[in-house]
Amino acid sequence: MERNRIIAKDLLKIKAVFFRPDEPFIWASGIKSPVYCDNRLTLTSVDVRNDVENGLASLIRENYPDAEVLMGTSTAGIAHAAITGHLLGLPMGYVRSGAKDHGRQNQIEGRLEAGQKVVVVEDLISTGGSVIEVVNVLREAGAEVLGIVSIFTYGMKKGLDRLKEADVRNISLTNFDCIAEVAAEEGYIEKEDIARLIAFRNNPSDESWIGKDK
Repeated sequence: MERNRIIAKDLLKIKAVFFRPDEPFIWASGIKSPVYCDNRLTLTSVDVRNDVENGLASLIRENYPDAEVLMGTSTAGIAHAAITGHLLGLPMGYVRSGAKDHGRQNQIEGRLEAGQKVVVVEDLISTGGSVIEVVNVLREAGAEVLGIVSIFTYGMKKGLDRLKEADVRNISLTNFDCIAEVAAEEGYIEKEDIARLIAFRNNPSDESWIGKDK
């Protein structure tokens, strides 16, 4: 079975990704969403965690073979960077959302030398804003950011555009379209719900997908 489908099945099984098209979740921004995502749940499921971390390690071997350091995003990417770094025998650190206001006032935690080749480890990408901030911090510190690996990506246009503008590549274990398809096959949602989910992904501010009669 393809890796993206295996990870999709895993995330659905433990409800790390949970679809509820008829009872939308409300994001902090106020947008109504048919999907809830919490990839931290992968850490408390040993089998799924193994699939995810071995998958991330494989993505790095296949796409960024010159990687010298892994840097996790704070906070969700830290554990994944640590475990994947262990599997690959690579050093890791993480980037805070802002510099500390005490001590050495670090924003980058862990040793990073100028010129080192870095891969950023993220749990999920939606609009891409937070992970691109991490990339920019690392670049300002002199790192050569090879790219990003993540567990899941929505594939939202805003996120894709931001990644392109920042000239950074993301490789994900699975994606919104794959998970929606697997969810229908496994009976988590109805097959006709797929189009509604994709409509949300393509334009989150348009709520016309809400309601079974639409």
